[in-house]
This record gives sequence, C-alpha cells and structure tokens, in this order.
Amino acid sequence: MAKVKVSKVLDGDTFVAQDGTKVRLANVNAPEKGKRGAPQARSDLRQLISRKQVNVETVARDPYGRVVANVKVDNKSVNKAMRNKGWK
Repeated sequence: MAKVKVSKVLDGDTFVAQDGTKVRLANVNAPEKGKRGAPQARSDLRQLISRKQVNVETVARDPYGRVVANVKVDNKSVNKAMRNKGWK
C-alpha cells in the first residue's frame, strides 16, 4: 500500500496525487462533470481527502491509465464512505 498526498480532487471518484498519478476509487461510481449530482459528489470526496495523506491499495488500471484503488484516510475506507453517501 502506497502513501500519497492528495493534490486535487477531479470529481466524485477521481483525484490526483502529488506525484501526478490519477487515482480512481474502486467500486465507486459518482456522476461525471456536467452531470446531475456531480458537484455534490466532488464536494463529498473533497471533504474526505483534500490535501490529506491517503493510503492507496492499487487493484487495477483502467483504460484511461488511471490507478483504480481502495483508498484509506486515517485508517477509514474512503471508498466505503463515498458508497455510504450514495455514490455506488
């Protein structure tokens, strides 16, 4: 598991690590930019991880080259927190 600092939240299921790596949350499906609910999803993810150190457990790479991962902050699952907020 790699520890990275979050530099930017792109949307409700994707962020950029300080080293430039794009990370997508595994098993989370938030609306894309411009879609209904997207601003709320992005805000929810920002509240959880913005500018924090997170643990990234890579499970795959998607067709866009992003790391697909289980992410934890303060030993709590970010993926689970976002699913619990309704982003499934």
